[in-house]
Amino acid sequence: MKKIILAYCLLLVQYVAFGQDPHFSQFFASPLTLNPAFTGKFDGKVRIAGNYRNQWPTINNAFITSTASVDFHVNENKIASNDTWGLGLMLFNDKSAAGAVNYNYATLSTAYHKGLDEDGIHQLGVGFQLTQASMLINPSELKFEDQLTANGFTGNTNERFDNTTLSAKYWDVSAGLLYSGSSNEYNNFYAGVSLYHLNKPRLGTTGYALNTRTSLHAGGSFDFNNTTTLHVSGLYSTQAGASETVLGGTVQLIATPDNPKPTSVYLGTWYRFNDAFIPYIGLEYTDFRIGITYDVNSSALKTASQRQGGMEVSLIYAFRPSTNKPVRCPKF
Repeated sequence: MKKIILAYCLLLVQYVAFGQDPHFSQFFASPLTLNPAFTGKFDGKVRIAGNYRNQWPTINNAFITSTASVDFHVNENKIASNDTWGLGLMLFNDKSAAGAVNYNYATLSTAYHKGLDEDGIHQLGVGFQLTQASMLINPSELKFEDQLTANGFTGNTNERFDNTTLSAKYWDVSAGLLYSGSSNEYNNFYAGVSLYHLNKPRLGTTGYALNTRTSLHAGGSFDFNNTTTLHVSGLYSTQAGASETVLGGTVQLIATPDNPKPTSVYLGTWYRFNDAFIPYIGLEYTDFRIGITYDVNSSALKTASQRQGGMEVSLIYAFRPSTNKPVRCPKF
């Protein structure tokens, strides 16, 4: 009976692992996992981003996700002055089931943003992404009833897992489109669509084909005065019959409006429908912006999670030489 239960658990872990991609509540702070067309779409020369998410920490470290990425502009002197060409690299790790399921991704992306007007205020970008992924499911990391002691799961299990470790490597292709523009010097808006896993890669000997993930996203920023800006954004994503919708925004309070690189505080919230409220606080200083969110479950899962949907931290560094003319680009 225990072997049957173990086999069922492994199938369930595979379903959870394969059914949906890892995601961030701060989708706006993880540009290369949102849309390959965001590659190079920022104000500056080089952008470095890092993200960390610990989802449902009360449920035995259910999901821990982290990324590190860099993207930059290339051939600026060889393309039209109103165009932008970007190249990016990203490393991505996702662990679930207390480390029993482990994914590692290495990604190369590029995007070309074509200016639709003389100054490049309006641009249409197309991006592509190539990913080398590896997956490992290790049931020896799972915990069983016979390991439970007065001090937690510290005992040894009598279960044996010969030839049950599952691993796979595969190549993955993704693409996206992005439009951005402004109607005056006081606003900026964008809209995009991305398709991940276009080639529907099969995961090793499991025969499972990774489902295509489609995301629609849009946002904008609006200056009220020289010390207050409103940023709003939304995301709709669907994959393997599951979907999520996230809407919200944040107010940027600018402490040093006369500084070319002003210090700002961000206060806001997003809402993931039928799941969680996502309060956000951020700080921007010189070329750095840090953001912190903490999901508060509003769904039926709140009983198990104790309303602790997950903590998430993002850090973005965008190097912008002081000689650069400021360019309004999507930030949220």
